[in-house]
Amino acid sequence: MSLHGKRKEIYKYEAPWTVYAMNWSVRPDKRFRLALGSFVEEYNNKVQLVGLEEESSEFICRNTFDHPYPTTKIMWIPDTKGVYPDLLATSGDYLRIWRVSDTDTRLECLLNNNKNSDFCAPLTSFDWNEVDPNLLGTSSIDTTCTIWGLETGQVLGRVNLVSGHVKTQLIAHDKEVYDIAFSRAGGGRDMFASVGADGSVRMFDLRHLEHSTIIYEDPQHHPLLRLCWNKQDPNYLATMAMDGMEVVILDVRVPCTPVARLNNHRACVNGIAWAPHSSCHICTAADDHQALIWDIQQMPRAIEDPILAYTAEGEINNVQWASTQPDWIAICYNNCLEILRV
Repeated sequence: MSLHGKRKEIYKYEAPWTVYAMNWSVRPDKRFRLALGSFVEEYNNKVQLVGLEEESSEFICRNTFDHPYPTTKIMWIPDTKGVYPDLLATSGDYLRIWRVSDTDTRLECLLNNNKNSDFCAPLTSFDWNEVDPNLLGTSSIDTTCTIWGLETGQVLGRVNLVSGHVKTQLIAHDKEVYDIAFSRAGGGRDMFASVGADGSVRMFDLRHLEHSTIIYEDPQHHPLLRLCWNKQDPNYLATMAMDGMEVVILDVRVPCTPVARLNNHRACVNGIAWAPHSSCHICTAADDHQALIWDIQQMPRAIEDPILAYTAEGEINNVQWASTQPDWIAICYNNCLEILRV
């Protein structure tokens, strides 16, 4: 599968700053729309909303807004039918929900469960529940995960008020929590997993929060930075360690023993994205400038080589596979966003 030769297979956008957080819009009427977050090591950071003009084949910036500190993650509301307000969430010092219109983006609510303290424990990541978009989960360096309930209020005049409250907060790990992700298992609403600096992957059920299940522990107790659930088969998830050059595939039915290790990268892995439409394809991206697509259907036999490799012009910080446009993968490196047709 060559990425060259057919009609235009790669579209590129250059931002005025290093791009770190990035996410595809899900709404059916907003194809080829992405949100990008800046990584500038100071208080003042930015978020840009960009879209591909399909006539001119150029990305244009539709909107830029200020954000305090870099966004650790950005997500559009997982609304495949376009029935909810056009919302965007960002994590950093707090969880913020933004409302997007054709002319501007405005802050709808700031979710902070640390009401009685001047100290703020930064959020490392969050996830937005696909089955119930009124649920979000955040992970924090203070060892906790928080599950938030969102209310979309009545329309008052032309203002649709969105507010949120803490449904539950739990100490998830012994050290910092670096990522959280809802599972599609059991109805897709109540199960989630987290990873953290203690090197473990832990699974939780909102209906039984008194205990958690350790699915995996890194043998060297290296911190685990990311976890990503298979979009089609909720038994599988992928994780990676800090400064690690491999991605570990886990099966929740076989705790603590990886079913596969993807280790062709020559520098540390920064991103993982499962295919939205296939249970056996996954994309990994790393500091070696490479985005690799793997076919894992022969597990538990070893997966030797990826089926597709793309080399970018810089260290790839992030990779996102478009859930509603499964032919497209987005990567970002330096100040660039590229979308690649696969």
